[in-house]
Amino acid sequence: MKYHIESASVNKAKWDIDSICRKEGCTNLTRHNLGSGPVARFLTRLFAVCNILFCLKKNDILILQYPMKKFYKIACRFAHIKGAKVVTIIHDLGAFRRKKLTPEQENRRLSLTDFLIVHNPTMRDYLLKHGFKGGIHCLQIFDYLSQNNSTADDKPHTPWQVVYAGSLGSWRSGFLYKLEDCVTTYDLNIYGNGFDDAANKCPRIYNKGFIQSDHFISTVKADFGLVWDGDSLNECNGDWGEYLKINNPHKTSFYLRAGIPVIVWSKAAMAPFVKEENVGLVVDSLEQISERLALIDDKEFAAMKTAAKAMSKRLEQGHYFKEGLKSACKYLGIEE
Repeated sequence: MKYHIESASVNKAKWDIDSICRKEGCTNLTRHNLGSGPVARFLTRLFAVCNILFCLKKNDILILQYPMKKFYKIACRFAHIKGAKVVTIIHDLGAFRRKKLTPEQENRRLSLTDFLIVHNPTMRDYLLKHGFKGGIHCLQIFDYLSQNNSTADDKPHTPWQVVYAGSLGSWRSGFLYKLEDCVTTYDLNIYGNGFDDAANKCPRIYNKGFIQSDHFISTVKADFGLVWDGDSLNECNGDWGEYLKINNPHKTSFYLRAGIPVIVWSKAAMAPFVKEENVGLVVDSLEQISERLALIDDKEFAAMKTAAKAMSKRLEQGHYFKEGLKSACKYLGIEE
């Protein structure tokens, strides 16, 4: 049997993993939710971890989501005491972005699992370099569940319509305030909170405000979704931008779930996947977008749009995490 400990996070990606686990017939060890306060959350997670000792048997599988703020080591050890196997899906690496751990410390922690589901080959190679010895599967992209479906147009707009959704303040998306010489042949529609309209020097940036993600998926009219971080036009920089070199940003899944091809940085870990799946453009800098858009003909755009819509269906079905679970079962020699 498969078991999981439900995430207490408000993180959409973790919620979706919990939902896919339920659809796959996994038993939730979080039997009781004792409340939202810190003590209540602590006790809720403690009881869930203790249930490992009462519920799991030999050759069962325990699915954990990492980082798990408390009890990760104990959960792994309890599962092994019962003869079960642990499969961990990684959302964030503390050593790489937050730097609260050294890579060696994090790998010692992750070595307690039997199988890792990581974001992409870059993250896999990073973990292997720092000593991880277990089985590894590359997720490729995070699934994105939504009850709504895309109504995006199949034909390109005139002018091109590009969207950017997220935190719009200069601390996270400083590049937005430097685009006056770049956004010349397309419109950039931005969605989110924190944009300083008074500091905007680009007449082709349109602030659409905050919109619920499900509503965005079903209503947005755009040709491409931009995945970028930092304050530079020529690279993704800062802590968040550097992290794009190793992680799969959930924003990519969000755009593709809406049936929109993406524009990503050439040095992002997701760039090879975007190329291979033909679901968008890869650029070295934001200054290249206008030039690249000018070269796209109807046939090329139609192919990207078709690929993006096909991927939207896979993301809704939980395809990529399910493939990770299949890979884990095969590696561990356990029937699904």
